[in-house]
Amino acid sequence: MVSALGLGTWQFSKGSGMVGKFWPEADNQAVEEIVQISLEGGINWFDTAEIYGNGKSEEALADALIKIPELSEEALIATKWWPMFRTAGSITKTIDERIQALKGKTIDLYQIHQPFSFSSVRKEMKQMASLIESGKIRYAGVSNFDAAKMGEAHNVLKSHGFTLASNQVKYSLADRRIERNGVLNTAKELGISIIAYSPLEQGILTGKFHKNPDLIKKMSGPRKHFSHFKPAALKCTQPLIDLLDKLALEYSVSASQIALNWTVHYHGETVVAIPGASKKHHAEENIGTLAFKLSQKHLDEIDRVSKECALK
Repeated sequence: MVSALGLGTWQFSKGSGMVGKFWPEADNQAVEEIVQISLEGGINWFDTAEIYGNGKSEEALADALIKIPELSEEALIATKWWPMFRTAGSITKTIDERIQALKGKTIDLYQIHQPFSFSSVRKEMKQMASLIESGKIRYAGVSNFDAAKMGEAHNVLKSHGFTLASNQVKYSLADRRIERNGVLNTAKELGISIIAYSPLEQGILTGKFHKNPDLIKKMSGPRKHFSHFKPAALKCTQPLIDLLDKLALEYSVSASQIALNWTVHYHGETVVAIPGASKKHHAEENIGTLAFKLSQKHLDEIDRVSKECALK
């Protein structure tokens, strides 16, 4: 059983590799504080990946968990295999590298990071099944798979006596495409969990960029060029931000906590989310989400307003 929120650890990439440069480098002390606050606040799982700094995120996460054994004994770890320019055989050939980066910690969930490789879904899932059978991993998942590929992955694993645990996809109040393209419905039908990444839409749903657009110009990395940060998009999402701010006052929480609470409750237990945290206060914000639940009336009100501005 996982908590409704996990912690995304892309930010722990130490500025290494192509995707690691997306975020400012977090020092070891900051990583340790973020992990500790998350665990103390009720988050019991962490999502990382091979491609996040070429293993640097996995190493930083493992180091932080090792520092606090009394809190991390039952912490769960999800990581991912990077398939680009590889065949399915790489899944089993490189698993020991992942275990080494994680300092020997158990891989509770191993995911295919995206659907593009030199092998078929069937061959990839056959390799994942072999890792479960050998005890190298506990569960298999996918990421960024469409409904058809997700269903295929589920069926292949089922033929080996296992189930597909999850599909990690982009999902937020500002991007609800999985509700329309079959991914969410297929996940519900097959009992597959949706892991929502970018649940705050790279910070847009905090409202800070609406209140101070100059912050966008000061951002590092490519994030400031994303469509949601354009003036027209900010104008479109303003009514949603206004509602989140209004409900934040009513519940005595923050707008981001309202947004995250909607994400993990609106679809029952199907959706969990992995907000990141690059600073201590981000982790504190995340865990505050677990302390309350929006009423059905407010869940529905947010749903209605969100649909006016979300990506179709």
